[in-house]
Amino acid sequence: MFVNASDVGKGQAIRHNGAICLVLETMHRTPGNLRAFVQMVLRNLKTGKSFVERFGSQDKVELLSLVRKRCEYSYREGNNFVFMDPETYDTFSVPEEMVGKAKDFLKENQPVDLLFADDTLAAIELPQSVILKVVEAPEGVKGDSATNVMKPAILETGLCIQVPLFIKEGELVKVSTTEGKYLSRA
Repeated sequence: MFVNASDVGKGQAIRHNGAICLVLETMHRTPGNLRAFVQMVLRNLKTGKSFVERFGSQDKVELLSLVRKRCEYSYREGNNFVFMDPETYDTFSVPEEMVGKAKDFLKENQPVDLLFADDTLAAIELPQSVILKVVEAPEGVKGDSATNVMKPAILETGLCIQVPLFIKEGELVKVSTTEGKYLSRA
């Protein structure tokens, strides 16, 4: 389906120069006495490379439909992460470059959404928050509680975040996947 470039938003998939691309960001610009244009940050799904492209606001682009599949993270195999569809038991091997920062929040059996455009994996969507175990946290010093003091803690995935002083090793904490910050005890 062809639509105006100005109607395309973040998270959608388009076909650009024959390649399937995921839209990472869109900006509508109207410079001084020039015509308006739409600037998009796109990621080519075949190469994994991101690039910036400009379109006139009335230019037509081919919009692709995204199919969402609920899967579970299974294991890591070299530089790939393996996800499984719990209904069909199909597995999907995803390169580390595509997983990106999501790897800091993945643990075995973690539910995630895989987005497909024309049977090509487009993106990985994590839940808003995940529950992870603290594997290393230094003891808080007594008397350091005058204000909201935080200390570093290492989670089971290797991610290091700031947590309140009362969090101890072995506890479960709720972490925001968008900001990578401590939310609460689990």
